[in-house]
Amino acid sequence: MSLKANKEFIRHYLEDVCSQPKTEELLRKYITDESLIEHCLTSEAAFPMYKIEIEEMIAEGDLVSVRGTWTGTHQGIFMNIPGTGKTFSLPIFVTYRVVGGMIVDHWMIIDQNEFLRQISIPQAQQQGG
Repeated sequence: MSLKANKEFIRHYLEDVCSQPKTEELLRKYITDESLIEHCLTSEAAFPMYKIEIEEMIAEGDLVSVRGTWTGTHQGIFMNIPGTGKTFSLPIFVTYRVVGGMIVDHWMIIDQNEFLRQISIPQAQQQGG
């Protein structure tokens, strides 16, 4: 696929999965990376209907990087902590490897401390104590 086609694929993927509940069936339309599927399902259970808003996208070879904003509400269990009802909005940077029209690998960066602060998880629980 061309760089433009890979970017459009990722744009379509994010628009599609962020507009409805993220089911395994939906995710498998776009992803073969099992760790990403598991991450999305776990995140969907804790933060139903979370979204990633694209702010910038760069493609090189089979990689597409997205700088954006991740938003959601903590409604389910996360780190063994029941939903707090708190919303979050965080910068996110994720790079996807696209091969044959599927996401086969990914790398993601978020500010985990800021994320935990926004959903009001006390510092002692963040450190496991």
